[in-house]
Amino acid sequence: MLQTEGLTRRFGGLTAVNDVSLAVNKGDIFGVIGPNGAGKTTFFNLLSGAFPCSSGKILFKGEEIQSLPPHQVARRGIGRTFQIVRPFLELSVIENVLAAIGVKHSGNFISALGQSGRKRFRDEARALLRRTQLERFEDDVAANLPLGLLRRLEIARALGLHPDLILLDESFSGLSHLEANALADLVRELREGGMTILLIEHNMHITMNLCDRIAVLDGGQKIAEGSPDEVRNDPGVIAAYLGTDA
Repeated sequence: MLQTEGLTRRFGGLTAVNDVSLAVNKGDIFGVIGPNGAGKTTFFNLLSGAFPCSSGKILFKGEEIQSLPPHQVARRGIGRTFQIVRPFLELSVIENVLAAIGVKHSGNFISALGQSGRKRFRDEARALLRRTQLERFEDDVAANLPLGLLRRLEIARALGLHPDLILLDESFSGLSHLEANALADLVRELREGGMTILLIEHNMHITMNLCDRIAVLDGGQKIAEGSPDEVRNDPGVIAAYLGTDA
């Protein structure tokens, strides 16, 4: 589904992502972990087109996409959420989802919102709200939602693009234990529905129990990859998180 080959991003003298190669298979829940400053979000920004690559390749379903801008990456089937939730705060919950659905059929944001009255679009939006357990909040203004529901709204909005792959950037951050477990159940349901998921997460309990495979970044480089058990017991990973003395 997704493959990176020698993916690198430099900011002047700083190499934030350094020669990262990995492959995510269709139907995977694939985790990317690492200490703060390891290059995880920069890696996601490269995948989604927000940052250009300094070198390397990104192949999505066999097609090179590293030179595409974000809107074209999204239209090819990659949706994403953000570490800091970014809904359209003044719009209602359903309008946020309608904006994403409309983009599939429009050239710009205003045109997408202008199609929000179409019955088939609203039916599709309500189906996504049911899928993410947000149907009770359809008419609520997004700015009034608590963090747990905003995380779900970001996922619902990403699903409005009909992605084959969704990038979740710390979607569990700030959630209570119950909220995190409920969101993990939603991620599993998405995978059962045919979605491929790549996630960044600091919650090790969630990551180890949710992911099929995990890649570990440290200083922009991939230092380990494997099953949760393999990664958990890797000496390099232990050193990166806890120090060599530990």
